[in-house]
Amino acid sequence: MIAYLFPGQGAQTPGFLHRLGGDAPHPAIVRTLAEASDVLGEDVLALDTADALASTVAVQVALVVAGVAAARALAEEGIEPEAVAGLSVGAYGAAVVCGAIAFDDALKLVRLRARLMQDAYPRGYGMLAVLGLNEREIARAIADSGADAYIGNLNAPRQIVVSGSDAALAQVREIALARGARKAERLCVSVPSHCVLLEKAAESLIDAARDVRIDAPRIAYVGNRGARVLRHADAIREDLATNLRYPVRWHDSTIALSELGAKIFVEMPPGQTLTSLLADALPGAPAYAMDAAPIGSIAARVRIARNRAND
Repeated sequence: MIAYLFPGQGAQTPGFLHRLGGDAPHPAIVRTLAEASDVLGEDVLALDTADALASTVAVQVALVVAGVAAARALAEEGIEPEAVAGLSVGAYGAAVVCGAIAFDDALKLVRLRARLMQDAYPRGYGMLAVLGLNEREIARAIADSGADAYIGNLNAPRQIVVSGSDAALAQVREIALARGARKAERLCVSVPSHCVLLEKAAESLIDAARDVRIDAPRIAYVGNRGARVLRHADAIREDLATNLRYPVRWHDSTIALSELGAKIFVEMPPGQTLTSLLADALPGAPAYAMDAAPIGSIAARVRIARNRAND
């Protein structure tokens, strides 16, 4: 079984949309970029400049476009997933690829999602990745700091992301490092995602999502909030609308994919963060990060891995 993984905010780098598919973009990528531009009424290739990526809206929209474009290109090369999962906003790309939501609806909903998040906290907030402490130890560090901070992502047993204000994150960072954390670094995220601070934004997104058509997925979709396979339209609607408010249990999501039968993992662009996390969670599992690699090269490698798995 092949599973596609869709990264979230923080994976972006300047020019990543321009690098999709390598030096010679696949026709499916070119068509998808054009389609997204038509839907949004702007050139999506203008969203990946260094200046543009300072906007939460540009980042989140561009990430969804990149993931869907890459998946479509692989499909034209004969590679299709049998399960999907997306980290945070990556869930929208996953939902498109599994057939739960139309691409145009996903783009519009993500643009609203990002605007709600950005308007709620235009400055002074973000996320901190802490390596080397477990969930209980991070929770204790937050409690002892007395700061307005919250666990946002559980990416690995000892890689936890904390959300909050700049001042709160600085306090948590100091305590975490003093208690043995190997590293504590700010992410390229300017909003406090996946915590109660985005309660009102989530309520507005829930209202908007009620008017969006969501279908039962054609293949397995693993949700963010509960790290479980969601097979019904309403469950996916809730996951997409509320995942900005609740912690992402990414490590549990990858384990759920493995238990479902996934043997080969392909990380949609940009970056290689999810592939790296997978190497720790499921050592030895074939995993390929597309990033800026030629589509044909990735398809060939996945095809070989699939044939080996079927032998």
